Amino acid sequence: MSYDVVIIGGGPSGLMAAIAAGENGAKTMLLEKGRKLGTKLAISGGGRCNVTNRLPEDEVIKHIPGNGKFLYSPFSVFNNYDIIDFFKEMGVALKEEDHGRMFQVSNSAKTVVNALINKLDELGAEVFMNSPVKAVHYDENEHTIILENGSKIDTKSLVIAVGGKAVPHTGSTGDGYAWAKKAGHTVTALYPTEVALTSNEKFIQDKSLQGLSLRDVALSVLNKNNKPIITHQMDMIFTHFGISGPAVLRCSQFVVKELMRGREEVPMLLDVLPDKHEEQLLQSIINLMKTSPKKSIKNILKGTVPERLLDYMLSAHNIAADQKATGVSKETIHKFVHDLKHFKFAVHGSLPLKKAFVTGGGISIKEIVPKTMQSKRMHGLYFCGEILDIHGYTGGFNITSALVTGRIAGMNAAIEAIH
Repeated sequence: MSYDVVIIGGGPSGLMAAIAAGENGAKTMLLEKGRKLGTKLAISGGGRCNVTNRLPEDEVIKHIPGNGKFLYSPFSVFNNYDIIDFFKEMGVALKEEDHGRMFQVSNSAKTVVNALINKLDELGAEVFMNSPVKAVHYDENEHTIILENGSKIDTKSLVIAVGGKAVPHTGSTGDGYAWAKKAGHTVTALYPTEVALTSNEKFIQDKSLQGLSLRDVALSVLNKNNKPIITHQMDMIFTHFGISGPAVLRCSQFVVKELMRGREEVPMLLDVLPDKHEEQLLQSIINLMKTSPKKSIKNILKGTVPERLLDYMLSAHNIAADQKATGVSKETIHKFVHDLKHFKFAVHGSLPLKKAFVTGGGISIKEIVPKTMQSKRMHGLYFCGEILDIHGYTGGFNITSALVTGRIAGMNAAIEAIH
């Protein structure tokens, strides 16, 4: 069997690459080792499929802290707004939600996945499901793919779109790295990003805050000089092993990178009330204590923060919950308020890569031509999606990167094969 373009991997970037190759007139084949196409798309956005993000281009790139700047060149050809138009043309209406996240109006991921599959059918691209690749052989004129069942497929252009190592149940088990190395590519160290963090702090070990959700807090990762590397203001949750939730996921890659540099623990700083000024907060509590000296300190502080956190903080500062306001010194309240604004604790690790949402590291972008996604090491070889050393925050940013790089890889693979 011989094709112009073969794409390995039926996730977001592979589907987009196959469509782009077909639209550019290439005889196209898509190989998927699993039983379904678009599995990652189907689970994104909590199963509602967060196809892209509508923020301005610069903002989107800012939300892809792992080599996002590489995408400026691909974005000049096809960007997040083009993704929205692309789906609209296929009859998939999108709506905007918080932080620019774009979902399809039906709220069902199937709509998006089916639209892509129908488009492939329309273009006459062949799709082989349940077709794991055993080996890839590179040659001067064309490349040969050998499937596990022994079939051989020849192709002029090959697009590798097999994902990273995160969320392995979708089929991303790191198969593509060996094929990339064989073609002379460097694969940078792989690590989990968008991942929950673990901590050996006593309050985690004794589960005193387990299950506590905090809304709209500011969470920072501190460097060796105790200065913030990054701060995210979002929700978070304390778990039986550490911390999780949106703010934690966004901070996680910065923690993991610090640990990879040899630090045994990384301090984090939590501001439970980021929209309140410390001095004003202190004054309002002191005024309440003055006007109601007979009230218990817990009643005075009630409602400032969630009750479980309040109980924990009171006991951490040796304040009895039923103690009358008059019996609490100004200095103690000062320390208590300072702690609400500067709650410092250490994290010691993260959940493993297979539990992460996104893979950090991958094929070095220095070895890829940004405008075409072509390998600088091997003719007729293209990469797209999460196998590349590009990673962003959740919220439609990784899928944007996958769809954009997929589009450009497929288009250029077809152009090279046909001309």
